[in-house]
Amino acid sequence: MVYKSESFRQTKNFAVQMAKEISTTKFRAKGAVVLTLRGNLGSGKTTFTQGFLKGLGIKKKITSPTFVIQKNYKLKAKGYKLAYHIDCYRIKKSQELLILGIKEIFDNPKNIVLIEWPERISGILPKERIRINFKYGKKENERKVVIG
Repeated sequence: MVYKSESFRQTKNFAVQMAKEISTTKFRAKGAVVLTLRGNLGSGKTTFTQGFLKGLGIKKKITSPTFVIQKNYKLKAKGYKLAYHIDCYRIKKSQELLILGIKEIFDNPKNIVLIEWPERISGILPKERIRINFKYGKKENERKVVIG
């Protein structure tokens, strides 16, 4: 599936709708619902995450956890307890996340996990995940969001 966005607002709105769909359907993996967000710097990963978390009911200002690596948010969505926003940009080896308990996070079906820069930890990612790629469009704020 390809979604074409012409603005930050459209990207966020798309993410809000996707979050609502995931949180209200019987979408279930064996563990957490994991979304991997790939794309160059400034391609829309954090903007998408802001909209997605808003769609899950988070009202706080969402910023990228580039320096702290991981942020979590309590959820009120039926069947889910926590959302994790993980930024792997500064990760050199996937073992660095093992120390933070990433396997336990992935194993818990009450978690939703959004991972920026997933290619840096590809060896430990669950096979069941939603892959989302962000690409620049022809216009300044245009983006292509490719799911699958």
